[in-house]
Amino acid sequence: MARARQIMIVGNGAVDEGAGPLIDTADMVIRFNGSRNFGAAGRKTDVIAVCNTGRPGAGMLADAAWRDSEAVGRAAAIWSVRDPDLFAALKPDLAISHPKLDDFCDDYTDGFDAFATANGKQHRIIHRSVHEALEETLFGLGAEPYVVPSSGMVVIQALLSDPRHASDTIILAGFGHSGWDGHPFEAERRLVDQLIASGRVMRLQPLFASSLSQGT
Repeated sequence: MARARQIMIVGNGAVDEGAGPLIDTADMVIRFNGSRNFGAAGRKTDVIAVCNTGRPGAGMLADAAWRDSEAVGRAAAIWSVRDPDLFAALKPDLAISHPKLDDFCDDYTDGFDAFATANGKQHRIIHRSVHEALEETLFGLGAEPYVVPSSGMVVIQALLSDPRHASDTIILAGFGHSGWDGHPFEAERRLVDQLIASGRVMRLQPLFASSLSQGT
């Protein structure tokens, strides 16, 4: 049986000052897109999870500052959180419900795959079944109409549904559950609270506070 590990999922929100070294002690650290809190939220980076469709995907691939960033350089893997087949299927409905999002489903997965290959990194596409299972759960929690779940929640679901991580401790940092109104943040917050209550997930803040009280 594989050794239980600590997996730190670091969103782009605020983290407690001084928490970076604790984040860096995790066995695996996953960051997102531009890793806006890199440095303040530690430097260890094993995975960069990217929005591989729409303007965010196009922008990252075209941006030398992103390609050459320390966070991306440190990462051993790029995870594309949006399954191209799923988003191609979403496009006709979005054209009706959200016509201003005409480029939302434009796919740049091949670009991220080529970038990863050229830089000696693994590339993973998170399968649509993860996204679909997450949406079923969010609807069950009373999610208001939305466009897609957040990338952070998709990554959490991907880890929780993977038997290889069944014994791992999943710790969340930089998750404020706020931002673009196309994500169902209130339902996601309720889901994370449920996962914490069940013991599957924990937030960094209590762990960090405990480390301070112990003088570590």
